[in-house]
Amino acid sequence: MENGFVDCHCHISAREFTEDVDDVIQRARGAGVKTLVAVTEEVGEFARVLQLQERYPDLVAPCFGVHPLQAGGEAEQRSVKPQDLDAALPLFYHHRERLVAVGEIGLDFTPWCAPTQQDREDQMNVFIKQLSVAKEMDLPVNVHSRSAAKVTIETMREQGISRALLHNFAGRPSVALEGVKAGYMFSFPPAVCRSTQCEISDHTERQADQTAPTGAHLSGDGLSRAGTKQTRAERAQQHPPVLLPRR
Repeated sequence: MENGFVDCHCHISAREFTEDVDDVIQRARGAGVKTLVAVTEEVGEFARVLQLQERYPDLVAPCFGVHPLQAGGEAEQRSVKPQDLDAALPLFYHHRERLVAVGEIGLDFTPWCAPTQQDREDQMNVFIKQLSVAKEMDLPVNVHSRSAAKVTIETMREQGISRALLHNFAGRPSVALEGVKAGYMFSFPPAVCRSTQCEISDHTERQADQTAPTGAHLSGDGLSRAGTKQTRAERAQQHPPVLLPRR
């Protein structure tokens, strides 16, 4: 098998890449990337990610998903509502043969993003519906879990999800181990190197190594979604992706 890299979670269909997407693609290829797992955040991206697959069929692997945070008016972001998923659901089924996963989906209980109980309930509703779609279509899920790692993993296990990537994971090691036991894959943000919460002892690392399936620990975040205060370009300059060989 030809050696190469897989970017397990990228936002190549995001508007930030509209003007230079071809250059980004060529630089990815030049770095040895063989597959871009291209997630979406809202229904408006679905057509764009399919167009990119048509232009680069040997590289772009499209996913459909409605993110727990959505762009909203004057505010930078708002918590997802069930109606945000309504327009998306028919498209999952219409294009099911072209999808490699359902994502980016998940939960984000960061207080300023989901300040009310209703916000968290709406996110859970949207998350569970998309997990159900993934199960029905026999697709893995590409999952966001900021400030909600434990409940995200518990929900996936309760819903019978067996194939998942928890992207940009920054939860506690003990919570991560529950995901490892369930067979889930992980990618980690640069912050994991600085956070005292995420310091993993040698004992915990040995536990993970003994429990994890091959390749369960991935690092880096490729073309990551922007944080609330930085653009993707700024994040890419500060934290270049770490790519692992495709097996």
